[in-house]
Amino acid sequence: MKKDSPVTLDEKRRALCIATFIFVLFSLLIAQFFNIQILEGDKWLEIAERQHYFIVKEPFKRGTFYASSQYKQGHPAEQQRFVVDIPKFHLYADPKSFPDELKDEVSENILARLGMSLDERIDLRKQFDKKSRSRKLAMWLDEEMYAGLNEWWQKFARKNKIPRNALFFVKDYQRSYPFGKLLGQVLHTIQSQKDDGQALPTGGLELYFNKYLRGKQGKRKLMRSPRNSLEIDEIISYPEDGADIYLTINPVLQAIAEDEIERGVKKCKAKNGWAAMMDPYSGEILVLAQYPFFNPQEYQFYFNDPGLIENTKVKAVTDANEPGSIFKPFTAMMALKGNRELKAKGEKELFSIDEKIPTASGKFPGRSKPITDTSVSKYLNFDMGMQKSSNIYMGRLAEKMISRLGNEWYRNQLQNLFGIGVKTNIELPAESNGVLPTPGKLHPNGAPEWSVPTPYSLAMGYNLQVTSVQILRAYSVLANKGYLVQPTLIKKIVKKERDGTEIVLLDNSKKKEKFPKVMDESIVARTVEAMRYVTKPGGTALKADVPGYTEVGKTSTTKKLVNGIYSERLYVATFAGFTPADHPAFILVVSMDEPEYGYIPGIGKNHNGGNCTAGVFREISKRSLAYLGIPPDDPYGYPPGDPRRDTEKANWMPETRRLQEIYIKWNKSPEKVVEKEKIKK
Repeated sequence: MKKDSPVTLDEKRRALCIATFIFVLFSLLIAQFFNIQILEGDKWLEIAERQHYFIVKEPFKRGTFYASSQYKQGHPAEQQRFVVDIPKFHLYADPKSFPDELKDEVSENILARLGMSLDERIDLRKQFDKKSRSRKLAMWLDEEMYAGLNEWWQKFARKNKIPRNALFFVKDYQRSYPFGKLLGQVLHTIQSQKDDGQALPTGGLELYFNKYLRGKQGKRKLMRSPRNSLEIDEIISYPEDGADIYLTINPVLQAIAEDEIERGVKKCKAKNGWAAMMDPYSGEILVLAQYPFFNPQEYQFYFNDPGLIENTKVKAVTDANEPGSIFKPFTAMMALKGNRELKAKGEKELFSIDEKIPTASGKFPGRSKPITDTSVSKYLNFDMGMQKSSNIYMGRLAEKMISRLGNEWYRNQLQNLFGIGVKTNIELPAESNGVLPTPGKLHPNGAPEWSVPTPYSLAMGYNLQVTSVQILRAYSVLANKGYLVQPTLIKKIVKKERDGTEIVLLDNSKKKEKFPKVMDESIVARTVEAMRYVTKPGGTALKADVPGYTEVGKTSTTKKLVNGIYSERLYVATFAGFTPADHPAFILVVSMDEPEYGYIPGIGKNHNGGNCTAGVFREISKRSLAYLGIPPDDPYGYPPGDPRRDTEKANWMPETRRLQEIYIKWNKSPEKVVEKEKIKK
């Protein structure tokens, strides 16, 4: 075996040189690492912080509300928005990117362009001294403010060699209301401060449909660098906009109602007032008007004042009151239905519509005080009882129903036929159930809900509570010949994808649901016939007579309960009705809460429904029918002094005169003879 050759001196020298070079190189590397990490650590840390990637959330558009304009004949279905999301900008700063000597100058330039208050100025300057990479300086800048501020900043940053993204803008969307206060209580709004891009609704439709309206934020990857602006980015995920909701509310009809409700409240000096209008065939709500108004754009003003919070509610949905005389048509229909049921069994009917029923005495079983009427009548029949709005007559009908058909039957008719005591499930929060007593059920204090005198109170609209929307639903039975409709505010809900395709999440416009028929058409027709006398001479709602049109309706004036006792000065006045009588365009309910108590010479009691709500019904109806293009169906039915007036040809005037002749004959009152002569004239 051959031995290895010995290592030469040159080889040893080369190995030593290589080792020395590597050692020196490694030493230099260690020295440089020490210099960067220890000696110049702060310098390089600052540079690193100024250049890195970060994530910015992309805002979404919250779903909007579209108005309906399909009710005017020949009117195009234009897409008008009740709410619009306007692009706005929030201004942010990176305080660490600003030299201390320039912070005052930058602050002053921003303040000069934004026109801030003194407190806002002080707060803005403080933000530049915060140890943070992102501080919010101002919110909700419009396009003009954004453009002006950004133009100045880009020049200033280049001149002073400041990173261009030391000031940066984040896009957002702000709710705006093209119609201002219109429909304010129904729509509501969202709070200006957002949590993780989502805003908290203040109430109304915004709250009820929040799960549809809210969208989803996107994500954008940005690079922060002195040499690169924020526009150099990458979209990680696109934002998803919220779904749009198409309402049944017509903006023109809504504006008419709000105008007339405001005028009516001021005229009778009421605490507040509201009106609700519905299509009697589809259940679509056309109007929900209320005064005092609620302006969504000034929501903080209302919610910061306990006295104004009441004005943010939709009282037609949240407030249940005793309906009073507007309830009497339901008593009449139930009595007619009772006749039908007994006749089918081969039994004697409860009463006859032409029957001469004694009404001079208001004594009823279980009542400590007799029921009274506005004017005393010895005898009334079905039509007179409705025309004169007689509490005693309706009480007699209830007495007959209870004696023959029982309390349970009476109560069940109210709930099953007219939906009394049951929510309508209209698409708004805080809807009241109303109140309908139940036989055998006790109040929390142990007193029975239903006692011996209860049916007589119910017959004239007391001892129960309903909302205006429930009244609309119940009156639909009268207006559409027997069907109980489902009130709704929604036509459809649509979600739009990024590629423009639409996904229909809900479509009531194509809903083929048949509403239940709860009342025979002949019973409805006979009740409506009796109600026609109410707005004619001798009736309680002469001021509700719509010039040139037929109408059907009832007034009511109910005392308010205060600490469990009926007030003698606080009332709720209401009118409920529809027009035209045979083919109604809409049902309309008008309510005035606490109209000023008192008597007006030549007019009557200011707080009565016949004075403070009947006229509002007339004016809303008159203007609405004209807008809808519905031709007059009573060409001679105009007020005194109008050349078109003809009492011989006007609708229902001959019938009114005949009824009045019978009334005078039965009651033989000299005052009624004078009234008869007025009718003839």
